[in-house]
Amino acid sequence: MRRIPLIIDTDPGIDDAVAISFAMFHPEIDLRLITTVAGNVSVDKTTDNALKLVEFFDVDIPVARGCSEPLLKPLEDSSEIHGESGMGGFHFEKPSRTVLPVHAVEALREELVKSEEPVTLMPIAALTNIALLFKLYPETKEKVKEIVLMGGSLSRGNTTTAAEFNIFTDPEAAAIIFESGVKLTMIGLDVTSRAVLMQKEVKQIETMNRAGEMFAALFSHYRGGSMKTGLKMHDVCALAAIVQPELFDFADTHVEIETGKGPANGATVADLKMKYHTETNATVALDVHVEKFREWFLEMLEQTK
Repeated sequence: MRRIPLIIDTDPGIDDAVAISFAMFHPEIDLRLITTVAGNVSVDKTTDNALKLVEFFDVDIPVARGCSEPLLKPLEDSSEIHGESGMGGFHFEKPSRTVLPVHAVEALREELVKSEEPVTLMPIAALTNIALLFKLYPETKEKVKEIVLMGGSLSRGNTTTAAEFNIFTDPEAAAIIFESGVKLTMIGLDVTSRAVLMQKEVKQIETMNRAGEMFAALFSHYRGGSMKTGLKMHDVCALAAIVQPELFDFADTHVEIETGKGPANGATVADLKMKYHTETNATVALDVHVEKFREWFLEMLEQTK
């Protein structure tokens, strides 16, 4: 089986942890690198959390520490959702593995340059690292097959009325990515908020395997929804869009990122009717098939050891 070369750029984060774990063990994925960025919590904590996951599953996947703050604006983290450490609720052993001795941007460039085939990038955090990569090394765009990201929204936001957290954290970086010309798929908040696990699934997950036990412990500290209304699996949707795109409905359109000051900062404005643009720059998810998503989630967990 020909596997998909993948790099995940992330800020774990509880739902990030699930997405990373599934990517480690998916038979169609060749996870080559994990890069970290500040977002849900500080970059020191997100990096430590990535190392904890690599250690927990005992896999040889390199981790590189990235940017500690957005390009222009101050960092506003999301510790009120993910807890102080970002991955509280489960006791991870102190990692024996260490980060690569280079910045994430350099690690991204090195991995892309040496790859014999184009690599898929899966950012599930602020886009600071990827934006800097494209600005410092624009030639690397040719080595990127596509970017599949969790971020943005076709409706309301979760950080402000207009903006979803990942894009709001660094809208200038997001604008660079959406204007880069690289093939791009956006799985937005309006769709990922429907990809929820209910109490029935969480109880089932807890008893499936050690990964499920870990996930259930993390979910007990996750404020992204609730056991009654459903736990929102935002970041896992990006991986699902890569390996199981039929779980979603998509449309090609043009998306602009609002970088001005004021209440629209960080908004992703999609010209779905293509009234103001002649060319598309993104494929956006319009909907998710929820029951099939839950079935897929449980199937992925069975493979995650």
